[in-house]
Amino acid sequence: MPCLLALLAVAFPRIAIVLLWLFTNFFAGVYHNIIIPILGFIFLPLTLIVYTYFQRTHTTMTLTQLLIIFIAVIIDLGLIGGGGRYGRRRRDTI
Repeated sequence: MPCLLALLAVAFPRIAIVLLWLFTNFFAGVYHNIIIPILGFIFLPLTLIVYTYFQRTHTTMTLTQLLIIFIAVIIDLGLIGGGGRYGRRRRDTI
């Protein structure tokens, strides 16, 4: 079951954030104001989930955790800009 939830979070991070916010206290006490979670929800949803998880479970950040956060940022940026190349390639063939 936890692997299924992790797969859901990677595939649909915004839905996972909404479900975590509605049914758990996952985000409680990590952020002092609402601006950072809203910006994370809009721009970097997977990074928001990973960073919040590390803040809730560990007291200090290690190099491995920073590397995982960096990978989450790369995945988020890849999800945002992935359609541009496909659209250009499709227009060139028509």
